[in-house]
Amino acid sequence: MSGVIVTNPPKADAKDVDALAQYGVATVSEAMGRTGLLEPGIRPIQQGVRVAGTAVTVLSWPGDNLMIHAAVEQCGEGDILVVTTTSPSTDGMFGELFATALQRRGVRGLVINAGIRDTQELREMNFPAWSRAVSAQGTVKATGGSVNVPVAVDGQVIRPGDVILADDDGVVVVPRERVRATVEASEAREAKEAKARAAFIEGELGLDRYGLRETLKRLGVEYRTYEEYAEERS
Repeated sequence: MSGVIVTNPPKADAKDVDALAQYGVATVSEAMGRTGLLEPGIRPIQQGVRVAGTAVTVLSWPGDNLMIHAAVEQCGEGDILVVTTTSPSTDGMFGELFATALQRRGVRGLVINAGIRDTQELREMNFPAWSRAVSAQGTVKATGGSVNVPVAVDGQVIRPGDVILADDDGVVVVPRERVRATVEASEAREAKEAKARAAFIEGELGLDRYGLRETLKRLGVEYRTYEEYAEERS
């Protein structure tokens, strides 16, 4: 497997990335029309952490972390490393030594569509990561791959410089050209939800706020008392 290492790809504006980090993955995905989500099989190794950053992408051979070593050189302040393999793999391709090197360069976290190890150490050093698997299985450094090329993860194409947002709910990718518009749409959605939250605190029901009683009626859903229901079932 030959490959390429692309240097200095375009990136989303850092101010827009930081603005996007104010919002959760669910809010941002909804703001983009329910798009951009990676599948729920990629899970955080920690809880209570949200990060946003620009993607540095890695395409590796399964069970081989050579290209992660190559990618470290391409990483900088505000990036998130995104790693996938040419075929499914659960080997522990990434651990605390990689995290130490990346933290030194200002990298905000990792999303890996494969295995990770040293999870306790990563939590202790506050290096957030989202992975497909946790495995102590080691890897080799023997096969070429690519850095900073478009990669496909769970049906989503992630390009270098796109924004990765990750939290307890999962991971979403925002194309770099859409970040500012997505920030604005997320802000509007948060404002709308704040009004709904206030109404629910006051006791209003979603059935009434969203006009769902008519939806139930249209779908033929009917109300019955317990006695009526029991009689109908007897």
